[in-house]
Amino acid sequence: MKPNSKILIIAGSDSSGGAGIQADIKTITALGSYAMTAITAVTSQNTNGVKSIVGINPKEIFNQIIYSCKDIRPDAIKIGMLHSSEVIRMVLKALDVIKVKKIVLDPVMVAKGGAKLIDTKAIQLLKLKLLKKVSLITPNIPETEILTKTTIITKEDMIFAANKLIGLGAKNVLIKGGHLKHKNVIDILINKKDIKIFKSERHKTKNTHGTGCTLSSSVTTFLSCGKTVKKSCELGIKYVNSAIKSNPKYGKGHGPINHLTSLKVNRKFK
Repeated sequence: MKPNSKILIIAGSDSSGGAGIQADIKTITALGSYAMTAITAVTSQNTNGVKSIVGINPKEIFNQIIYSCKDIRPDAIKIGMLHSSEVIRMVLKALDVIKVKKIVLDPVMVAKGGAKLIDTKAIQLLKLKLLKKVSLITPNIPETEILTKTTIITKEDMIFAANKLIGLGAKNVLIKGGHLKHKNVIDILINKKDIKIFKSERHKTKNTHGTGCTLSSSVTTFLSCGKTVKKSCELGIKYVNSAIKSNPKYGKGHGPINHLTSLKVNRKFK
């Protein structure tokens, strides 16, 4: 099977394999595309939490992006963990050089176990500069609250906050509503012309490690293959829901989801 598209991932590594760049690679591969990487940080973590974070030199992050894209030009870019303002500046510089139009930003700020993954200066630079560069931003509710300095309790709060991000220069905003205490999971996609509300069944499980990374990578994959932002979000949400439902129950804490949910293995390999 030939890959459908090529995607560059700019994100941090997760040693447990459930989130970060590992989840991104698995997702993109499972959905039939080719993944390249620029690693921004190395974390030591498992399903119970993050032990340590070691940042990669910003110049090396720039080199990873430029050298990868010089040889294999990506159809789209997925951006995850950017832990410092220096890293964001280098990523912005690289984006100006490679000029890829389809970019999805997952503003990773807090790990599932509560560890902070980005500093305050970086958040301000992300809002001021990076937000305007991307096609879509995919924050969860805690991340949206940090970015917009609002409290989100209802669906209406999500819409209000999303519009604040549009006001800051975002083209499309997908707010993930998994943190809301609601019978269903509500995700909301907003741009200047449209509002789309996605309702999904809520699965009773603690195994949701890496859902945000996986969703943004799946949306990027569909976007890279020519789908619209709205259709890419719809298909990405369906993929993640299936991956949560069929999770492998690994680890003692917040376990990973099942990135292989989309694969049908050819009989000759069985």
